[in-house]
Amino acid sequence: MCELDQLIQNNEKWIDKCTHDDPDFFKRLAGQQNPDYLWIGCSDSRVPANTIVGLEPGELFVHRNIANMVQQTDFNCLSVLQYAVEVLKVEHIIVCGHYGCGGVQAAIGNDEHGLVDNWLRQIKDTYHANQSEVDAMPTPEEKVNRMCELNVMEQVQNLAKTKVLQLAWQRGQKVSIHGLIYSIRNGKLNDLNVTIKGIEQVDPVYRVKETTRLTRPTVTPSENN
Repeated sequence: MCELDQLIQNNEKWIDKCTHDDPDFFKRLAGQQNPDYLWIGCSDSRVPANTIVGLEPGELFVHRNIANMVQQTDFNCLSVLQYAVEVLKVEHIIVCGHYGCGGVQAAIGNDEHGLVDNWLRQIKDTYHANQSEVDAMPTPEEKVNRMCELNVMEQVQNLAKTKVLQLAWQRGQKVSIHGLIYSIRNGKLNDLNVTIKGIEQVDPVYRVKETTRLTRPTVTPSENN
C-alpha cells in the first residue's frame, strides 16, 4: 500500500459522510467563502483550528506557524491578515496559543535548535521582560504555560500595531482582536481577556497617522479560495 493510500481512503469516507449529511455541501462550499473569523494559531498538529471551535470549512480563515507568532517582518502572516481584513472583511481575529507549546519552551531555554531560534527570538524578549513573574511559578510546566499565555498577549499587541488593523479602524471598519489559549490535556479553550477593538487602545507611539488614503481598490475573492 502506498504511504498516502490511507489518506485517500479517509478522504473518500469524509466526502461520503459530508454528502450524506448535506447533499449540497460541496456545491455551497465551492461558492465564495465568507468567514467572520481569522485564526492565527500554532502549527502543532494537536490543535486543529476548525475542530476545536466547532466550525465548518469556509467559516474560519486560518494562518498557522510555530508558536502562533505575529511579526512585522513576516510577509506571509501580514498578507493573510490584509486579505482577511480588507477582502473577506472578518470581524474577529483570534490569536490562539496552547499550553505546553514546544516553541515557547524552546525559546525560554538556552539550547541551540537551529534556524527556528531566530523565529522564536521575540518570545525570548517577552520572557526577559516578564522573567521575575515566570520564574516564580512553582513548576517547570507552569512556567512554560504562563509563558504561553504571555506570548499570546504579546501577539495580540503586535497585531494591533500593524498598519492593516490601524487603517481598518481609521476607516471605521469593525474588527476586534482576541487572545485565546487551548489546553491539549482537556480540550478547553480559554479567553485571556485581552481584546482590542480600536486604535484608541494602541499606545500612541505605535499609531499610524491617519491619512486621506484609507481605501483600497476592491478585490473580489476567487471562487477557488
